[in-house]
Amino acid sequence: MPPRVKFQKEEIVAAALDVVRKKGIDAVTAREVAAELSVSPRPIFTWFNTMEQLKAAVFEMAKGVYREYVERGLSGPIPFLGVGQQYVRFAKEEPELYKLLFLTKPDEAAGGAMEALQFSQDLVRESLMRIYNMDAATADKYFRNLWLVAFSFATLVVTDDCPYTDEEMSAIFTEMSLSLCKAYKEIPGVAEGKYDKDAIFRELVKK
Repeated sequence: MPPRVKFQKEEIVAAALDVVRKKGIDAVTAREVAAELSVSPRPIFTWFNTMEQLKAAVFEMAKGVYREYVERGLSGPIPFLGVGQQYVRFAKEEPELYKLLFLTKPDEAAGGAMEALQFSQDLVRESLMRIYNMDAATADKYFRNLWLVAFSFATLVVTDDCPYTDEEMSAIFTEMSLSLCKAYKEIPGVAEGKYDKDAIFRELVKK
C-alpha cells in the first residue's frame, strides 16, 4: 500500500501562508514550506504540480483573511468607516499579505491592486446600497473614491512612512465620506459625471 499522505492540502496552503507572513510571497519555495511543516518537500507535490499552483492557493487564502477584516468593519456602527479602518488595520497587522493582495504585480498568483479593488467593492456594495440609500452605480463610485483614500493610508503604513494616527485617519475618512455622500445626493449629475463643475465651483467659492 502507498504511504498515507500526512498533510492535507489546506494544511500545506496554511503553512505557505505563514511563510508569506514572515518573508513575503517570493519566499514561498518547496524548501521553505517544507521547513515550515518540518517535513521533506515531497508532500507538497502530492497536492500541487507546481509552486505557481501553490502560490495561487495562498493568494485565495489571503483573500479569505482580508474578507474577515472587511466583515468586521461592516458590522460596526458606521459600516463604511469600519471597512476603511479595518483595511488599514489589515495593512498594519498583515503587511506581507497586504503587499501580496494590493501591491503585487499581476501574475498567476495575484491580480494586483485593481483586482483587489473589485474584490473589495463586491463585498461591500450591497451594504452601501442599503445603509446609504444609493443605487449600485453610485455605491461603486462612492466606494472606489474612498478606497483610494484607504489605499493611500495603507500603503504609507506598509512602507513605514505614515505620519497619521488612527484618530486622524478616521477623521479624514469621515470628511471624505460626508463630502462624497453630500455631493452625490445634493448636486444633480455628480454621481453620473454629468455636471457643470465650473459653475458649481464658482458658486462654492463665493460662500
